[in-house]
Amino acid sequence: MTPPRLLIPILSACNFLIGVGGFVIVGLLEPLGADFGITPASAGTLMTAYALGYALLSPVLVSLTGAVGRRRVMAFGLSLFLVAALLSALAPNMVVLSIARVMAAAGAGMFTPVAAAVAAALYPVEMRARVLAAVFFGLTLAQVVGVPAGSWIAYTFGWRWAFWVVVALALPALALIWTFVPKGLSFQPVSLRDLGGVLRNGRMMLAVLFTGTFLGAIYVLYTYIAPLLSQTMGYGRDGVTLVLAIFGVGAVIGNIAGGILADRIGWARTLILLCLLQMTVMPLFSVLPQPDLVLMLIALLWATSGWAFMAGQQMRLIGLAGPQAPVVLALNAAAIYVGAAFGSAVGAWVIDSFGIIYVGLAAGIGSALALLHLTLSIKRSPTPQIA
Repeated sequence: MTPPRLLIPILSACNFLIGVGGFVIVGLLEPLGADFGITPASAGTLMTAYALGYALLSPVLVSLTGAVGRRRVMAFGLSLFLVAALLSALAPNMVVLSIARVMAAAGAGMFTPVAAAVAAALYPVEMRARVLAAVFFGLTLAQVVGVPAGSWIAYTFGWRWAFWVVVALALPALALIWTFVPKGLSFQPVSLRDLGGVLRNGRMMLAVLFTGTFLGAIYVLYTYIAPLLSQTMGYGRDGVTLVLAIFGVGAVIGNIAGGILADRIGWARTLILLCLLQMTVMPLFSVLPQPDLVLMLIALLWATSGWAFMAGQQMRLIGLAGPQAPVVLALNAAAIYVGAAFGSAVGAWVIDSFGIIYVGLAAGIGSALALLHLTLSIKRSPTPQIA
């Protein structure tokens, strides 16, 4: 089937919505914590709840809906995400808000892996990394526009308004999926049996879980970047928003560069390079305060090297997975949130045990462990690594 012309931009736009709804919590920790009378570290458990919900539910839901039309699965996932955003905006306490975050994770966990599998199936292998980078560009753009804007809205009007914006964006996104994504896309159905088979494949799971270790290291720092900047640099609404926006610009650059780099030098060299960069950059956040310009450059390099990761990793996994790609991509997406949950929890522990200034150093140590994980999984992978 010839890919519909607008398919990739629409999938990317919907991933933008999911990125905003999923990660906006990062910019809301202080105003949300103040509203509920809790610390930023306690508010950070909302990121953990979302992450664990995604990790546990995404592979199961993708497998259970493996025989359902791709358009219907994506539309249902977005509908669930919309309802969750509405419940988040109305949540009277942390319990309800945590439940809403898990619902949002379930919706996102149905949409994003299926969207990636559809895009990968419709384009030739030599274009795959760039196509996947384009599909996930929306998630990256959410870092540029959505998270900083959500932070600004939360500090200015209240954190609930950030979720009302997500509700407003979800309505046209749902209409776009239903209108422009063709029904009857050819695909090979997957099932819980396929999920079980992948889970029992030790080499495959070792490759998938590298996503968790790489991004887990990042989330040790990223989840708590707003209170870190507040305490070390004296930043308020505008300063935090500016750093998040610069981080987002770096994420866009990294997303594009990562796809090009993986196509040219291979996924293995790309991922090794990115691990080394993260090991170098993130500990610099433990030597704040620094001049504003220095901080902005550090944030830009951090985001660029961190978000260049996804295209190469997905290119690697699709090559390993064959017809089980939808399940493997769901597990890969789950590993993102396993990493986010674990990294957020480690960050909270570091803050409580040593102080918030040490989260950058802890994140750098996490990246060194990710490099060890990558080296081991490369050695055990059954396919050529470098070419």
